[in-house]
Amino acid sequence: MQPPAEHVHWLFATGFLFIGLCLLAETIVGPEVWRRQAWRTYLWPGLAFVGGLFMWPVMVFYTNSTIHMIAHSSWAQVMMLAGAAELGLARGKLKSPYWALTVALAFAVSGAAMLVHEQQPWLFSRSAFLHHLSGWTLVGASLFPLGRTFRPSSTLLRAGFALSFVALAVILFADRDVAEIFGHLSPLAGTPRR
Repeated sequence: MQPPAEHVHWLFATGFLFIGLCLLAETIVGPEVWRRQAWRTYLWPGLAFVGGLFMWPVMVFYTNSTIHMIAHSSWAQVMMLAGAAELGLARGKLKSPYWALTVALAFAVSGAAMLVHEQQPWLFSRSAFLHHLSGWTLVGASLFPLGRTFRPSSTLLRAGFALSFVALAVILFADRDVAEIFGHLSPLAGTPRR
């Protein structure tokens, strides 16, 4: 028995919330204090990489069209790329700071894939609305990791980057496959669920 897609969204939301809170804690205490425990340095990049790995089964088991398969596989690839690049930077294996641009690429590709894979208009259902909202949030939030690449000591950019994960988690936690949005639900969407 396959769980509803909203349950998968909630699982990923939990992971994104944890990443966002860890990045926010690092921003508040400062990178020097955060990295006193060596394992913390690898925490968010490792979770991003593992999240990419978990996206592959989502692609296989929750695909109902070619566009969904392409969107989920592109998310998996860019999440793994960004996580691996950040792990390489944290470990010191990658020397160029421009590897951090992979995170901006991951945000932009994920946002674009989210927008492309939702084939319904904004107000079709809550799920359609939230897919559009999360897609545009990720596209806009890609400016934070882009800026963080060139100004890594900026507290504002680090906080914006962390809060991008928190915002995405909140959006994903609000997801219901078939639920009304703003008191309107297309009759074509199916029976509403709470």
